[in-house]
Amino acid sequence: MNRVIAIVGMSGSGKSVASDYIEKRGYDKVYFGGVTMKKLQEENLEVTPNNEKIMREKLRQEYGMGAIALLLLPEIEEKLKTNNVVLDGLYSWDEYKILKKRFPKELTLIAIIDDKAIRYERLTERTIRPLTNKEAEERDIAEIENLAKGGPIAFADYFILNNYTIEEYGNNLNEILNIIEGKNI
Repeated sequence: MNRVIAIVGMSGSGKSVASDYIEKRGYDKVYFGGVTMKKLQEENLEVTPNNEKIMREKLRQEYGMGAIALLLLPEIEEKLKTNNVVLDGLYSWDEYKILKKRFPKELTLIAIIDDKAIRYERLTERTIRPLTNKEAEERDIAEIENLAKGGPIAFADYFILNNYTIEEYGNNLNEILNIIEGKNI
């Protein structure tokens, strides 16, 4: 049986780093944030923190709080036929419930957590879509209040603290993947 690993966490926690690592391990990746980017592009809107927020919330108004999972279900199902799948950036509790109902035995959540100050520093330093501390805080609040992002993080099967070096992060992630995959560690 192929498995689905969903990576959850707040912006700047290291979800994409974990997803890329798992993809290099042979999983097919599905990027939840890609739906927002695609919709912005379709509507000829610039990629800005504000436009991303508006689009994320617009999609959920149109399709419900499980919008991104609903829109990506066909892609996830297709990839799962032939391989393991990693989901980069599951957001809402409703998205989790949709995926858990569809993949009751296959789905595992890994939450990436780190100190807020470390996340905000990473967000100001990243080259793609950097955020100021104020923008990062506003995004955190919007995602918690408007997107129900806290539920999947709190309910995760495994947690990784990402406060330290990339090597330690990779080692911790590898240890959890070995447990999930049933390999001796």
